[in-house]
Amino acid sequence: MQIVEPKVFWVGETKIREQELEKYLEWVGAPGWISDATTDSEKIIEAAGRLCYRSFAPGLNKNVTKIREHNKDYLAHILKVGHGSVLEHAFLNFIFVNVSRVFTHELVRHRAGTAISQESLRFVRLHDLSLWAPTVIKEDQEMMTIFMKSGEEMEALQKKMAEIKKLDDPTMKFEQKKKITSAMRRLAPDGVATSIFWSANPRTIRHCIEMRTDPGAEEEIRLVFGMLGEIMQKNFSSLFADYTVEIVDGLPWYKTEHRKV
Repeated sequence: MQIVEPKVFWVGETKIREQELEKYLEWVGAPGWISDATTDSEKIIEAAGRLCYRSFAPGLNKNVTKIREHNKDYLAHILKVGHGSVLEHAFLNFIFVNVSRVFTHELVRHRAGTAISQESLRFVRLHDLSLWAPTVIKEDQEMMTIFMKSGEEMEALQKKMAEIKKLDDPTMKFEQKKKITSAMRRLAPDGVATSIFWSANPRTIRHCIEMRTDPGAEEEIRLVFGMLGEIMQKNFSSLFADYTVEIVDGLPWYKTEHRKV
């Protein structure tokens, strides 16, 4: 049994089909439009917003005589006026590892604008248990001793049950192994480390960061979404430039005047 720390991997994002976008821009009468966005996600959000008002260039819409030329300024205005629906056109992909089922039970409550795939304990046998230890346990030696002992005992039970049912027998069919493994997981703690693939649009990501880095949120989910907030500010600065960060109890709290865009 080992103590682990959560990690966040940013593994993918929406990509633009440039030739098709150029065909649309020619059709709409703005063949020379160029965005200075640094990511495809920010560019596609800008394009969606400009489509709404036909604001790729002055004169395309007779009501529009002046436009914001830079992606950063354009998205800042989108956030300010709360035109959040256009943020839903991009999609970002993450993998959270060494997170507990306590974490994933809370994460899946954010269903709108997400896609979720979690490691299955029907298929993946719990042989070596890993746990993340909350601060309230780590800072108390007696609590930490109980925590470690409990984890080691549950790991030993998993190994014993696997031995009883001969799960390492190479002749056993996978369907039978799955049935036994599914039963054995009932003696696994909610705190057991797992992995989950989480994809979401920036509107949802903003909402989750605001909700889950709040000091009132559970410590582990604050830790993970603090990591996510750092990734978003570093790589999608135009979409997350309005956030300020305050450290509370050693963890970042991401705040903005433009909540629930």
